[in-house]
Amino acid sequence: MFILSILIIAGFAALIFGANWLVDGASALAKKYNVSDLIIGLTIVSFGTSAPELVVNSLASYNGYSDIILGNILGSNNFNLFITLGIAGLIYPMRVQKSTIWKEIPISFGAALLFYMMANNFFFSDTTAVLRIDGVVLLLCFVAFLFYVFKEMKAGKEPIEEIIYIPKSNFKIWSLIILGLAGLIIGGQLVVDNGVKLATLLGISEKIIGLTIIAVGTSLPELLTSVVAALKKNSGIAIGNIIGSNIFNILLILSVSSLIAPIEFHSYFNLDLYILLGGTIFLFLSMFVGKRNRLDRWQSAFLLIFYLVYSGYLVWLELAH
Repeated sequence: MFILSILIIAGFAALIFGANWLVDGASALAKKYNVSDLIIGLTIVSFGTSAPELVVNSLASYNGYSDIILGNILGSNNFNLFITLGIAGLIYPMRVQKSTIWKEIPISFGAALLFYMMANNFFFSDTTAVLRIDGVVLLLCFVAFLFYVFKEMKAGKEPIEEIIYIPKSNFKIWSLIILGLAGLIIGGQLVVDNGVKLATLLGISEKIIGLTIIAVGTSLPELLTSVVAALKKNSGIAIGNIIGSNIFNILLILSVSSLIAPIEFHSYFNLDLYILLGGTIFLFLSMFVGKRNRLDRWQSAFLLIFYLVYSGYLVWLELAH
């Protein structure tokens, strides 16, 4: 068990370093060919922070671990919303831009609602599963979301911070990209394989492993990014990173996973979906309670405490069985 734990930790480290190296190398490559900071931030950097979830879920889908996939996506999204935002909001109250309140947060809610409807047989199937046709629809929605973001930014409605660029040689650029991809692939394999082995050894379900250990590990890039942004009093990056990641996880990562293989959905994941939907509604309504357009510390504390209690309940329930 000790060795399995060490291998899982090593896998998470490889995922985090791999994502950072891939982002650095790809950003330098894009800059070399005069691609704008905006395009880099919206594509390469966003992909980089979601890369751990993408790799873990793609490997889990290929190996038929549906509960790992669903647990990771729902666990990561709830971790981002309740834990990451809760911690960041306690560090520094989050002032939220109007476009985020009226557009990005509702889009995040809509993505989660679409996930719920697809998984519970509202559309294309007589069985509860996320099918390949669902994946196609989600992927089209992701393309539409990117188009919306590009359009908003092109209109100049929101300020964009430039990404600091230090010129790199071709050798260093490609070394970073290759090392990043290798880190993601190796790290993802270590996390999935050893996470399943650990669950089997401890008699814990794949669902709990996905919702807790794997979800937390793959959400570390978002947590670190938002905490650093909060320490620098940059609310836009802190909350934008969380909402954007949650949209990416459902529209991109779930779609890719379901295109590799249909994902069997068990009804016990509905509770996690309800919590995700409810938490998103709470975030939206918080913008109109107390100081307008701001997530205050007491609201952040509520998010954090609620999910810690819920996670504890899940683990207790699993161990009781």
